Amino acid sequence: MSDVKYTVVEVLQDRWWVALAAMVASLIATPIFRAVAYRFKIVDRPDALLKPHGRPVAYLGGLGIWTGMMIGLGGYLAFMPALSVEWAGVLRDISRFNILSLLNNHLWNLLGIMFSSTVIMIVGLMDDLKDISPKQKISGQVLAAGILLAGGVGLRVAKMLFTSFGFDPPSWLYVPLSILLCLVFIIGACNATNLLDGLDGLCGGVTGIISLGFLALAVWLALRESHLDIEGLRIVLALAVAGAVLGFLPYNIPPASIFMGDAGSMLLGFFVAIMMILFCREGNARWLLAALVVYSLPILDTGLALVRRSLAGVSIFAGDRSHLYDQLVDRGMSVKKVVALFYILSLVAAALAVTVAIKLRFRYALAIYVALFAAVWVIFWKAGMIHPESTKPDAHESDLPPTDRSE
Repeated sequence: MSDVKYTVVEVLQDRWWVALAAMVASLIATPIFRAVAYRFKIVDRPDALLKPHGRPVAYLGGLGIWTGMMIGLGGYLAFMPALSVEWAGVLRDISRFNILSLLNNHLWNLLGIMFSSTVIMIVGLMDDLKDISPKQKISGQVLAAGILLAGGVGLRVAKMLFTSFGFDPPSWLYVPLSILLCLVFIIGACNATNLLDGLDGLCGGVTGIISLGFLALAVWLALRESHLDIEGLRIVLALAVAGAVLGFLPYNIPPASIFMGDAGSMLLGFFVAIMMILFCREGNARWLLAALVVYSLPILDTGLALVRRSLAGVSIFAGDRSHLYDQLVDRGMSVKKVVALFYILSLVAAALAVTVAIKLRFRYALAIYVALFAAVWVIFWKAGMIHPESTKPDAHESDLPPTDRSE
């Protein structure tokens, strides 16, 4: 640990503008992509089951989010501290084929994040335009994961997690286990976030709150560990996504004039996975646990839908109204009220995760979260949300992705 101590102002003073740049870029880019979508009829058309919005609504909102994110990260890339030193290190490592040093270079890590995020956005965009199969979508997620790993992000995940639990497996196992864990994070988060994209303003707003929760964790670790060079990557990524989502939301809140589509929901899920991977760096599992709790609402919503479909004996990919937000709407809540409720629950989860991570050790935090998780499922059961209705969804409908719905 460094002897240098930072304040919150010092941590954010050279980085806060990343969120502003991302927000402005997203605010400008989103209506442009909306006009393009309407011009070329790239729209989501209503149906009787999963798409009850009253009129065709433009896709391509994910491109607006991606633009904001790339502008924010690209701006930081151009003005990051010690930029010339970082570039010199990258070029030296490449020329000397010093792979280990290259993978630990923060500039190389950031380039890997930007490139892999672009790939995942393109995969989602392909699904928006051509409705690709779940298998093709997962293949694209695996490709993006490979690029992220080549960028040096995630190769030490297994080592850090095993260290935090006191295990010491053979060193040759670390890399393959790290690759496997990264795939689990990426495929899981991309699809859970994608499944949350079912009401106007829901996925974007919830993920924006989640990004602020991640930001709070990263800032606290910068203050606690005084590793501003390491924390800078997490802080900048959270700022860029929070700003990009904030710029997109004015066009997506009910009634939405543009949907993010898979290009946006998969990109936001990929961001969540990257942050979870980065929170494994500490060699202390409580920070990963905190990140999971910050993201707990999408996890619970996806889990509820999968359990209901399994009990109904239908494919987990079958489209229906099993999600928590669907059930609340079907029980009489308006879309705006459901979205507001999810925002509140996301804020509560983020605040709880940050507070518990700061105040309590891992074993106490884990006990609290297990008890809360069990309590939530008891509530689902008592409310009759777990057991599916007798009617089954249409077999041809796919829930990858569900679509935004407004009032």
